[in-house]
Amino acid sequence: QDWADLWRKELAGKISMVDSQREIIGATLKYMGLPYNTSNIDSQVVGGREAVLRNLRSLAQQVCLFDSEKYLKAFKNGDVWVAVGWSCDVVPVAKTMSNIAVIVPESGSSLWADFWAIPNASKYPWGDRIGGRIRGASPLVQQWVEFCLQPGRALPFDEETVVGGLPTMIPEKKKPHVENESDDRPKLETNLIRNLPPDEILSRCEFLEPLSEDALSDYQWLIFSLQ
Repeated sequence: QDWADLWRKELAGKISMVDSQREIIGATLKYMGLPYNTSNIDSQVVGGREAVLRNLRSLAQQVCLFDSEKYLKAFKNGDVWVAVGWSCDVVPVAKTMSNIAVIVPESGSSLWADFWAIPNASKYPWGDRIGGRIRGASPLVQQWVEFCLQPGRALPFDEETVVGGLPTMIPEKKKPHVENESDDRPKLETNLIRNLPPDEILSRCEFLEPLSEDALSDYQWLIFSLQ
């Protein structure tokens, strides 16, 4: 149910995990009650780097495979009992299996999203008529955004054929999900609601921020000391 489960003795050697420093150290920080985006471990963590390193070493002994490509293959083959990874990988695989649960840890997890950015200065075909460059966004941008956020566009997310969600779905997560009676696929046990964590867990989740110089130094020291 939470990150502490990864340190349970009975799971030793039965865990696979993505090979991501941010996720591995992030899981250790969350286990210690700290945020992913801890900016200075020595000043923000009781016991400093050494305390994090001890827990990181314990986790490394629990995990038999750190591999972003093969961690789910090991899970499907039954070589491990727990796979720690990204929902875009995990959910589609879990839906093809039976007696599987997909859990977002109660203390929160990392978040990912696709962001659209509008360049401050963009060149358009019609721009040559006014000097070749237009400042600001295309006049069609707002129409494009409205098109993409139409209720019908959310259908693949709502039916869970696509992993993830749209911003417009967040206020509606509690909307009852109607099961398709003709769907004979195994029903997935999960605490996700319409592909998103419950509100109380979502509030504890974090987008991974760029590492500060202090945090980068901490991460480099931890990984070097672990090897």
